[in-house]
Amino acid sequence: MIVHMNYQQYRTARRLVHSCCNYDCGNCLLLDDGEECVCPQSITYSLICKWFRAAVLPLDGVLYTALFPQGGMKVCAECQRLFRPGSNRAKYCPACASKVHRRQKVASERRRRASGVDN
Repeated sequence: MIVHMNYQQYRTARRLVHSCCNYDCGNCLLLDDGEECVCPQSITYSLICKWFRAAVLPLDGVLYTALFPQGGMKVCAECQRLFRPGSNRAKYCPACASKVHRRQKVASERRRRASGVDN
C-alpha cells in the first residue's frame, strides 16, 4: 500500500530524509548500482521507500501517526494526537473538542450580532 502525503507532511518528510543512513548528498546508497540515483523519498509525495518507512519515519511521531493511524484511532485535527473516536464524525480529541466548540460558538454569535439579526 502506497501512502500519499499532503504538502505539509511532504515538507516534514523531506527534513527527515537527511536522517536516513542511506542518504548521501541527495542520493540513495541502496539504489546505487554503479551510478548515482536520486533518493526517491526526497522527490515524491508518496511513501515509496521501505527503509524510510520502517526506520526513519517513526522518528517523527506526529507524522507517523498521521500517515498510519492504528486500530480505530484517529488523529486530532487540533493537537495532532491519537484518540479513540466516539463516532465516525469525530475530528477532535475530547480535550480539544470543548475548546473548538467554544471557539465556533463565539464566532457564530459574533457573526449573528454583526448581521443585526435578533431572535
